Amino acid sequence: MSKHHLARWQVQFARALRHEATDAEKLLWQYLRAEQMGFKFRRQQAIGVYIVDFVCLEAHLIIELDGGQHMASHAKDAIRDHDLNEQGFKVLRYWNHQIFTEMNAVRADIWQHLYP
Repeated sequence: MSKHHLARWQVQFARALRHEATDAEKLLWQYLRAEQMGFKFRRQQAIGVYIVDFVCLEAHLIIELDGGQHMASHAKDAIRDHDLNEQGFKVLRYWNHQIFTEMNAVRADIWQHLYP
């Protein structure tokens, strides 16, 4: 499979993920979009071989939301996070329930990483 073909596949897959956002992703996006936190975020963005939930390229910050499907994938997530860290990104992970019940704390944590 060529890099060009892979990139096209990634773009199509990311587009589909944007259209099928979870309720937690939709809610967090309301706070990240339109540079409301002073930085531009993108959602469902290809970074290398991965598609991340949210990324601020300027701050090298990735935000991943984890639902129940991630309970069994801690090892995969650790490898993914390590690979993204090696590319210069800081990865923040939040559980979906945190978005619904602890949004102020999540926003404060993101803010701390944007403005250290």
